[in-house]
Amino acid sequence: MNRQPSLVPSTTGAPAVERTIDPTRGAPRRLPPGADPTGEGRAPSLLVRILTVVGVATFGALLASAIVSLPPTAPGLLHQVREQLPNSGTKSMVTAVLINFRGYDTLLELTVLLIAVLGVFVIRQGSRVVEPPPPSLGPLALEFIRVLAPFLVIFSGYFLWAGGEHPGGAFQAGAILGALGILLRLGGVLLDRAWSERTERLGLTIGVFTFAATGLVGLAGGGTFLTFPPAQASRMILLIEATGTLTIGLILVLLFVGGSLARPSPEKSAATPVAPVFAADAAPAVTPAAAAPATPPAGPAATSPSLPEAEP
Repeated sequence: MNRQPSLVPSTTGAPAVERTIDPTRGAPRRLPPGADPTGEGRAPSLLVRILTVVGVATFGALLASAIVSLPPTAPGLLHQVREQLPNSGTKSMVTAVLINFRGYDTLLELTVLLIAVLGVFVIRQGSRVVEPPPPSLGPLALEFIRVLAPFLVIFSGYFLWAGGEHPGGAFQAGAILGALGILLRLGGVLLDRAWSERTERLGLTIGVFTFAATGLVGLAGGGTFLTFPPAQASRMILLIEATGTLTIGLILVLLFVGGSLARPSPEKSAATPVAPVFAADAAPAVTPAAAAPATPPAGPAATSPSLPEAEP
């Protein structure tokens, strides 16, 4: 936004005051003393530069010393993982660590993704930015998306199922589903109001809630949270990864779109006024006098009646 500086003369005889006129707001704004009227700001002072260099150098020295002090061979937990692998419910050491042995971290990672997309919803709800329509692709690109979409679904299911014995799992399968949703969005297939609000909320939360609910099973059996019984560990891990795949894929699509794709509920479909971003954008308040201006009477000017004079 370009702001035009101007010198506004004072009516009281004081020196001219430099102001900035914002074209979008239409009203001059007084600048503080020493401010840059162009809005570009000033260069940091010498003290700020010195402190920045010292801070970066200190952080680099600490990081280098930590790397140098590492032992030549990391101890690791490979031996312990191999010992407990038969009780983990899966044959893949990676899946056993992510879902079973280190379940807290994975649950928090899903929660962070959910909080990220909720933050996008909050920002988009208070914004008046209108999203441009998806770009129109040519017929060759659209046909490529139609051919590729079924294979991406199959690949996602394969990575989900193979995660029990080979590299794969919910995050890889969810990333493939998210890529499919983005392609459908770019191709104009996945448009706004694609599903209901209830469906979208269920898809966003089912992964986190299923993970936490299965963790309570071990707690109810006398163990600790996210400790799976060996007899049911395989089924519980598959359930966690299947629901996590749907949640991750949906979150990635909504983060790409930058908002919700759900149809508004009937009670929210009515038009509601949007709070203006700037005070100057708001409509001026209308007073009763301004709303109904007095109309001049027709004909000669009306005179107020006079009281009769009192007789002596």
